[in-house]
Parts: sequence; structure tokens; C-alpha cells
Amino acid sequence: MDKSPDAFRTISEVAEDLDLPQHVLRFWETRFSQIKPMKRGGGRRYYRPDDVELLKGIRTLLYDQGYTIKGVQKLLKQNGNKFVIAIGSGDMAAVEALSASMSEDKPAPSEDDQIVGKARPPATRRFFGLGGETSAAEANAPEAAGQAGVSRDDRALLQEALYDLLECKRLLDQVR
Repeated sequence: MDKSPDAFRTISEVAEDLDLPQHVLRFWETRFSQIKPMKRGGGRRYYRPDDVELLKGIRTLLYDQGYTIKGVQKLLKQNGNKFVIAIGSGDMAAVEALSASMSEDKPAPSEDDQIVGKARPPATRRFFGLGGETSAAEANAPEAAGQAGVSRDDRALLQEALYDLLECKRLLDQVR
């Protein structure tokens, strides 16, 4: 027997609908003050339909869009629950309308709002030895430039891979 769309849901029903473990929903309650399930005797949680929609939006931002918890917290603070609910339901018209209604003078995103998986570019490429210009002869003859057989393009790719690895290490260190 299915419940009405307006019915309250237990944590096990919400966890099954969102394909998440129950402990994740409990953890999110500690990180997002907007999630407030009704608690009955014995601490049993009952989620309102709006709570479930908000959880869908948070899940989409964290798992599908790659936001950090701090990034989602900031989105909720700046744009409100309706914005995150619209993202979770896939209602792009509502997302655009809500975005347009927000003021255009928002502060620049901080380091904490970074989307996981998209590394920030280095502040300067000079750190990787790519700051100066090389002549066409150096690019075509790496041995003559003292690069021991590695072309400038290959060197740039290796240095980008090094940067990506360093960025992964930084993200892992944040989690620990």
C-alpha cells in the first residue's frame, strides 16, 4: 500500500527513496539546520514532503554535482530552500527564475565552495616552469633545450598531472 504524496515518511522510507543509508540522513541533520524532521516519542523521525524534497536537492548537489558540504550550506544560506528543492526536482525553469531574482552582486566563491573533482588552476604557471616563452627551436628540439627528450607539450601534461595529484592530496588531507 503506497502512501499519499502529502504523508509523512519514516527515515527508512526516505533512505530507500534516496538510495542512502539512514546514518547519512542523520548526519545531514547535524550539518544542515534546514532539515528538521518531526520527532515523536522514542526519537522516531518523520519527514514532511518538503523535507524529503530538500534532501533530494542536497543529495543532487553533493553526489551528482560534486559540491562540498560547505558549498551546499552556502547555497542554502544565499539562495534558500526553494532553490535547492528546485535543483533536486530538476526544475531548471524554477532554478533560473530563483537565480534571476537573487541580487547580482554576490561575493566571489571562496576556497571552501570548490566543487570536488574540478581542480583550481594554479595561480601562476611559472611555478611549473611554464612562465617564460620558448623559441620554436626549443619546442621542436627538446634535447637542445636540455629537457632530455621530453617535449614541451609532454612536460606541460606531466606538470598538470602533478598538479591534479597535489590537489587530490589536499582534498584527502581535508577529509582526514
